[in-house]
Amino acid sequence: MASAFAAAVIFSVNDASIKFLSGGYALHQLVLIRAMFGLGIIVLLLMPFAGGLGLMRTQKPLQQIGRGCLVIVSNLCFFLGLAELQMAEAVALFFVAPLLITALSVPLLGEKVGPRRWAAVAVGLVGVLVMLRPGMGLFQPAMLFPVIAALSYALVHMMTRRMAATESAATMTFYVQLCFIVVAGLMGLTVGDGRLDPGPDSPFGFLLRAWVWPDPGDWPVLLLIGIASTAGAYLMAQAYRLCEAGLAAPFEYANLPMAILLGLLIFGEWPDLVAWAGIFLIAGSGLYMFWREARAT
Repeated sequence: MASAFAAAVIFSVNDASIKFLSGGYALHQLVLIRAMFGLGIIVLLLMPFAGGLGLMRTQKPLQQIGRGCLVIVSNLCFFLGLAELQMAEAVALFFVAPLLITALSVPLLGEKVGPRRWAAVAVGLVGVLVMLRPGMGLFQPAMLFPVIAALSYALVHMMTRRMAATESAATMTFYVQLCFIVVAGLMGLTVGDGRLDPGPDSPFGFLLRAWVWPDPGDWPVLLLIGIASTAGAYLMAQAYRLCEAGLAAPFEYANLPMAILLGLLIFGEWPDLVAWAGIFLIAGSGLYMFWREARAT
């Protein structure tokens, strides 16, 4: 559970860094650079302490690829939303993921969820609806990106639990970075010239704009993204290997106050009253689930 908390804090740094660079680079370029740094960190720092080249051995190669693709979908959708929305709003909407993880752990993993935790899931989903603001004329299509990312993310962790018996966290992290490099590299070769760029008024502009050579001042941020994404992925995979999905999920809410703080300090963002209502409902439901589990143990 401590791993899930640490991963959530680290991921918030990664999120802020991606948002900081989102105005000048293509998303798949950032993802490729991040994955290359991440793979280098795994090979140089993690592999020597995790079985050497044996880290690359897997008994479930197709599941590793499937899990990697789900991580890619989750990342791309979340970052597209993050570029258009306030950090706190994007993260709060994404936090339907722990609720989905808790709910999906019953049919997919056979775990038990009591009626009070189901009630907490329902309250959290109400908070998501508040954030989406249906009928208020303030809905933004970009708000759907974090929700799609959340569903993919929940499925990632269902797969993590199913693969935990034979696959280490280090091996799963390695294959995720490898999938990122392959997919982002193919995107760069096919659309990296910006031929499909719809322009700055479309949220897909961030995904499809032309590649540019990074500014020297941005390399430290790119390195930070690589370190944060790799460390966060390893710690989160470890968390879901070692404890039930429904127990680890609430600790991810540490990302929410970090998103509010970093959004304020870096981007001058502050949620409005409606957003605060949704944030409190979502965070409150997660904290309640944590409290229930703490009492049960």
